Amino acid sequence: MSSTPASPHGRPPLHAVQVLGGGGSGSGPHVRSLAAGLVARGLRVTVCAPRRTGEGYGFTGAGAVGGASFAPLRTGPDALAVAGIRAASTGADVVHAHGLRSGVLAALALRGRRTPLVVTWHTRARAAGARAQFVRLMERQAARAAAVVLGVTSELVDRARLRGARDARLAPVGVPAPRPAPEDDEPARHKARAELGAVARPLLVTVGRLEADQGHGPLLDAARAWRELDPEPLLIMAGEGRERPLLQRRIETEGLPVRLVGHRDDVPDLLATADVAILSSRWEARSVLAQEALHAGVPLVATAVGGVPDLVGEAAELVPYGDAAALAAAVSRLLADPVRRAELSAAGREQAATWPSEDDTVAHVLSVYDELSRRVR
Repeated sequence: MSSTPASPHGRPPLHAVQVLGGGGSGSGPHVRSLAAGLVARGLRVTVCAPRRTGEGYGFTGAGAVGGASFAPLRTGPDALAVAGIRAASTGADVVHAHGLRSGVLAALALRGRRTPLVVTWHTRARAAGARAQFVRLMERQAARAAAVVLGVTSELVDRARLRGARDARLAPVGVPAPRPAPEDDEPARHKARAELGAVARPLLVTVGRLEADQGHGPLLDAARAWRELDPEPLLIMAGEGRERPLLQRRIETEGLPVRLVGHRDDVPDLLATADVAILSSRWEARSVLAQEALHAGVPLVATAVGGVPDLVGEAAELVPYGDAAALAAAVSRLLADPVRRAELSAAGREQAATWPSEDDTVAHVLSVYDELSRRVR
């Protein structure tokens, strides 16, 4: 926990505005944790986000996160969001935007003001053709406008520097550790598996947006191979997105042992029921699914992309992105090898213990805020 005082020498508490978009790529849970931690340290915090995001992450209504205030951003033309951020940031000591689009909008909102801007890059935007050029322009605008860019992986820090950031720093984001499970939780686990339809069969779980870059095509290819196993495993896919109708049609047409269960608010509990967790994405920074799986001691098979190898170390089975045969084989080997699953379970918890905690993350961000506030006094 930081020892930096929030309001030294009788000054009013530091006012930090958090700008958040849809909350994807782990940014929503991060801002929720960050807001609560900063308020606990004496800061005044305002969260600017679309109302749906605010409701989804507990920033609105009675008992809102940690006492932070909420300023809803209107959806629609960007000019409305810029105006909303500018109004909410009046008199703020620092504005902290999360994600590329939020960073660009905040930069526009702060034009003509001395308020320092911090932008956290949680992931890398993927685009091709004319869209790729537009993304590069957005990255350049956000990077150059920010007093500090925080990247959750070294690759994102390098990318920010390439786009012209004056000051880019590594700032891994900690996720909440799961609640300790009761010692006698086997009945509850059995009941949860029964509700999912996996009483006498292995249960595989993946969580994420149902979008094209999440590797669901190769994952369903692997599921086709798992039909040859006895007993046949069941794959649970939690999440929503534009690809859902396409995936559902393929599951039904091919008779795949897969269930789409939509958005879940109980992901840690869902993972706790799994025999193996699967991450099939094309690219990830600090994958929330990977962190939650290792925290819970659930064996993980993941694609060796982005920040995943550094994040998991030797505590997961890694496969190339898009290689359905390698993915199917890795999962099949684990299901047939309880000793290896136990080894990965123990290694996962050990690896998770090396990651920064939520307190570490809040303390680091607070030190950045304090540094920037001193510059403008």
